[in-house]
Amino acid sequence: MPERFYRDLISGMRNGVIVIRRDGTLVAINDAAYASLDMLPGSADVGRAISAVLADVPEMVRVLEGAFGSDPLPNRAEVKLARTGRSIGFTLSLVRDDLGIVSGAALFFRDLTRVEQLEERERLRDRLAALGEMAAAIAHEVKNPLAGIEVMAGLLKRRMSDNPEAQSMLADIIGEAKMANAIVLEVLDFVRPVRLQVEDVSLAGMVQDSLHMADSLVTRGHVAISVDVAEDLPPVQGDGHQLRQVFTNLLTNALEALDGQGRLIIQATALDRLPIPSTPDHPPGPGVEITVLDDGPGIPESMRERIFSPFFTTKPRGSGLGLAIVRKVMDAHEGRIEVEPGPNGSGTCFRLLLPLAPAIEHPPFQHSDNGAPGGPRPR
Repeated sequence: MPERFYRDLISGMRNGVIVIRRDGTLVAINDAAYASLDMLPGSADVGRAISAVLADVPEMVRVLEGAFGSDPLPNRAEVKLARTGRSIGFTLSLVRDDLGIVSGAALFFRDLTRVEQLEERERLRDRLAALGEMAAAIAHEVKNPLAGIEVMAGLLKRRMSDNPEAQSMLADIIGEAKMANAIVLEVLDFVRPVRLQVEDVSLAGMVQDSLHMADSLVTRGHVAISVDVAEDLPPVQGDGHQLRQVFTNLLTNALEALDGQGRLIIQATALDRLPIPSTPDHPPGPGVEITVLDDGPGIPESMRERIFSPFFTTKPRGSGLGLAIVRKVMDAHEGRIEVEPGPNGSGTCFRLLLPLAPAIEHPPFQHSDNGAPGGPRPR
């Protein structure tokens, strides 16, 4: 009876639990442990070597096998899993018999990936709020002189209509002033907190609207565009205006890269479960996968991680904020955007994952359980 009670106790715990003997064989593992390690439960795992059971997560094997040679044992430590990218907070304890001899080890752990995402989002929100205040003040001071330059250059242009050289120079001044003003507006757009006006958004309609917008910004030329977005795809709950901005930006970039020649393909597929990091408390739900693929020159591998960084651009007159804003909007929708080469290694493929019903607002995260493995964690 006591043994059954303890097994039920371990099985019902929300934190992951793994217990091994001194020789490395598995004594107990609960469902929360399987879920946190992204493994399927196996009824025959008990009694097997822990190195075989956790062959796909060698980081956890090293933690458990190191229990018998560590002094003191790690408490509230963290380990990053290479296969899934998850952060695991853990506490390690030795199991002793009545004589005090070590007979095994117990690992208590918790998936902190979601916790870290929330904390990072709060830190980013604080940084953006401070940056937004500064940018708004600078923009206010810069926009007025720019407007004055543009107006005065326009007046001079009309008065000097008989001087072609002056006309050309003044047209350049007006163009540069407009460009500077557009950059100021983009900076403001980037640092401004995302406020989502949630509605049901039809993907097919959104893609068509974005194509029309991209066509008005960039000359399509002889680019062949293929759209495979079914009308009966489930609608996404999100901000239609901001999602249109995302796709307009991606399509505009693709058309600019193709420079009037090539092929652009937009596809969308419904998924029962999005392939994004999850936790037992926040499992991934249904969503859609949208790809924007072109057969242009592509993006060098060394630049793929940097293209979403603010102010990084390869365009002579770009502000470097377009893709940074795209990622910011996707993050606000609890989605993900990735970039990779095309199917044959050429061109560029942007892959977007959008949940059908994201958790738009998150309450401030608080560490209410100071005794949980991995917590409390320092700020």
